[in-house]
Amino acid sequence: MTKSDGNDDQKTDVHVSIIGGHRLEGETIHERTLTASLIGGASIDLTDVDLPDGAEIKITKLSLIGGVSLKVRPDVTVKVGGIRLGGVSDAGPTAPGGPTVRVDAWGLLGGVSVERG
Repeated sequence: MTKSDGNDDQKTDVHVSIIGGHRLEGETIHERTLTASLIGGASIDLTDVDLPDGAEIKITKLSLIGGVSLKVRPDVTVKVGGIRLGGVSDAGPTAPGGPTVRVDAWGLLGGVSVERG
């Protein structure tokens, strides 16, 4: 994860495409990440990212069609917001403590699925 320093505003990493999704993992994730596409989802793997307890990452997904597939450690709390036709699949954290990942998914079709591993 790339952290912003105290001298500048919190950095937002932006990924844009017309057709096609985004695959994000490891060091390509910042404290705030925005993915936008007309058609296409986002596959985000945070299992190898060193997130300290109490840290928060915000991911915003904008698309007409396309959901979010998120892979996190067992101790990560995931909070999902936004408006979309599609549900949220998440059994919740399986270990206490840990950081928080906030996912705002905006679009017509596409849910948010969380895999813990």
